[in-house]
Amino acid sequence: MSGAVWGAATGVGSLPGGDAREAAKTVTGSFEDFPHLPELPARGPGADMVGRTAGLLAELYARVEPSGWRIGDRPGRDTRRARSWLGEDLDALEEFAQGYEGPLKVQAVGPWTLAAALELRNGEAALADPGACRDLAGSLAEGLRGHLAEVRRRVPGARPVLQLDEPSLAEVLGGRVRTASGYRTHRAVDRQLAESALREVVSAAGVPVAVHSCAPQVPFALLRRAGVAGISFDFALLTERDEESVGEAVEGGTRLLAGVVSATDGPLSDPASSVMGVRTLWRRLGLDPGTLAESVVITPSCGLAGASPGYARAALAHCVRAARSLVDNPE
Repeated sequence: MSGAVWGAATGVGSLPGGDAREAAKTVTGSFEDFPHLPELPARGPGADMVGRTAGLLAELYARVEPSGWRIGDRPGRDTRRARSWLGEDLDALEEFAQGYEGPLKVQAVGPWTLAAALELRNGEAALADPGACRDLAGSLAEGLRGHLAEVRRRVPGARPVLQLDEPSLAEVLGGRVRTASGYRTHRAVDRQLAESALREVVSAAGVPVAVHSCAPQVPFALLRRAGVAGISFDFALLTERDEESVGEAVEGGTRLLAGVVSATDGPLSDPASSVMGVRTLWRRLGLDPGTLAESVVITPSCGLAGASPGYARAALAHCVRAARSLVDNPE
């Protein structure tokens, strides 16, 4: 996998504030070789990651209830609002990415986090119904195809990369997602079933796909079997147990999107210190330092929606400098 395929650094997705043009300007200005489509959840329902993705679904619709997003029969005000926010974001990206050629990342919620977050008519998560999970994965795959085609139309030089956000995947696999009452948990989803739904969405996309989770216990091996090209994670949550899977992923050509820069306000260390852990891991795994630049993309540890605007801009710039340090001094 050559270093030219993806850039050296990018953002996770969300940013603070509600100004789409300002967000697009920040992202395209920060990441000259791997920008992404910003998400601005502070605007309200429909701009949040679940509502935004619900607005992309094909022939499935959702509306906001006091308990969260619930699947409904027809597109209503909430669906229209979600699509309107996304349209505004795409307009801004098109304006600031004019003439851009290279990888461009767009994000959507993956099938299992969506199944854990979207409610059926009875108020229970779609996760409780295997048929609903299947329908959801199919609808998402179809909706994402259309979304990626729209991104290509607006930024013709872009090579889209799709990021599926799966923060709930480990809980889905571990049977730790709570039922509506809160007294029980949903049964663990069979790993082969989880893998096949992910594979369906990944293969339908027709572009390289990365799965992002800033939760512990990222299932590296399962994601690789599902055909992902990259895995995005909070580097600080890696344990010794994960290291072998990480090594196998790198040797198999999977790109690592290593979240090494804090997603919440705080002092930023010098760029070389931010990637020290990545260098150390490489040495421990006996991997060639020369492969670091093409195997690792530097990102914040998670989305930046909870950060102040000033810190968010500084964190994105810091990711770029940390990635440069990794390229210049891989040892």
